[in-house]
Amino acid sequence: RLEEFLKTDVDLELSTLPDFEERIIDFSEVEQLMNSINTIPAPCAPVINPQAPNAATGTSLRVCWGLFSDDTIECYQLCYKPVSNERQSDEQAEHTLKVKETYCTITDLLPNTQYEFWVSALNASGTSPPSERAVYVTAPSPPTIKTKKIRSCENAALVCWESRDINPVDSYTVEL
Repeated sequence: RLEEFLKTDVDLELSTLPDFEERIIDFSEVEQLMNSINTIPAPCAPVINPQAPNAATGTSLRVCWGLFSDDTIECYQLCYKPVSNERQSDEQAEHTLKVKETYCTITDLLPNTQYEFWVSALNASGTSPPSERAVYVTAPSPPTIKTKKIRSCENAALVCWESRDINPVDSYTVEL
């Protein structure tokens, strides 16, 4: 039977011609849904820590912060400005740093000066709201001893000094 079948001529001509239309399928909704599945949410606001003891020198401050959530973070944006009683342009005195860690040491600051800090978290989806603002203070400059006014006797000594800081210093420690 197979041999007979193979010897027969088969007419492969279709009775009707296929009519194909050029259709453009819109996958934008599907693409949007797929992208929404793979995207991570924008992070929550970080929490800035209060100033830690021994976290300041006369010209630097170490600022630390953290997150309460398990957000995916690419980096942080740390902003700061000196605290001033005068009304001047706030934007002019504001500084911004991009940081990978949850801490940063800021240098080239003025001694015995208050600085206001706040931080935001960033990832591919966007920027978090800023943290609460925290005020940190640099250490005062060491005082200058007035050597011409030093007086001493057998049981006592008089040492005078003056502060080089504009802002008042709370107290001094004298070491012998």
